[in-house]
Amino acid sequence: MLVRDFNELKNTDKKVADARWTSVRMLLADDGMGFSFHITTLEAGSEHTFHYKHHFESVYCISGKGSITDLATGETHEIKPGVMYALDQHDHHTLRAEEELVMACCFNPPVTGTEVHREDGSYAPAEDAA
Repeated sequence: MLVRDFNELKNTDKKVADARWTSVRMLLADDGMGFSFHITTLEAGSEHTFHYKHHFESVYCISGKGSITDLATGETHEIKPGVMYALDQHDHHTLRAEEELVMACCFNPPVTGTEVHREDGSYAPAEDAA
């Protein structure tokens, strides 16, 4: 059994940050669960374009307000507490935080914790990240 405390992890190397977001990596590939689990916070007023070509991601909004746009279709959806979205087609998307967004995120395959977004908004394939 794994038990982890967000309040402890947020002050360790399990917290990673990039352009106006932070992510506390609570489960990673080395934990052997087959997915990784993160609590990610996006700053109010920020906009992020991602394209996880090698990963699937599901995201649940804990708090805040924003929107997500599918860049292939132009369709935009409201993000608010209780809303979940899943990038089941490696969807190229833009996420906007109108207010600070706190999101619970799962990645498959799991991330290792050392990934950085590449120029195209993706993470490297899992075999290249190891």
